[in-house]
Amino acid sequence: MARRIEHRTASPWPARDVYAALVDEGHLRDRLAVLGGKGAELVAFTTTGQTTTYQLRQGVDAADLPPVARGALGGDLVITRTETWTEAGPAGTIEGLLGGVPGRIEGAITLADTAGGSELHLVGQVEVGIPLLGGKVEKMVVEQVARLLDKETGFTSDWLARRS
Repeated sequence: MARRIEHRTASPWPARDVYAALVDEGHLRDRLAVLGGKGAELVAFTTTGQTTTYQLRQGVDAADLPPVARGALGGDLVITRTETWTEAGPAGTIEGLLGGVPGRIEGAITLADTAGGSELHLVGQVEVGIPLLGGKVEKMVVEQVARLLDKETGFTSDWLARRS
């Protein structure tokens, strides 16, 4: 059974600036260098018209995972994440595959202006097909994704500040 994920992050920057960073190859490489973890890599990056798609590989060291997750994964958590963003909205989708286990993340992302800047909102689900342990691993993945989104939003805000 899949576990729902819903997470919001706030930025002091307007949505147009955050969007521009999220579809900037240099920003993605800089972000991965700081936050990507073990084996981080920008695997693919394409822009056509108003759509940008990229694939990231990110790792969470096994030592940073709960014991049940370490046992189920047999090592580090590796997430291969594909995001597709369209300028209209702006909005995007996220798909992720979990290395070492039969699992995936799917969701929709919106980016909207707020009174204080902008908000990124992810709604989706995490599904891990491991009998008896799947729910525990799903919970851990949801928590890791939420932490990562918070860190990425902070990084993006700082990155934009350095360029203004």
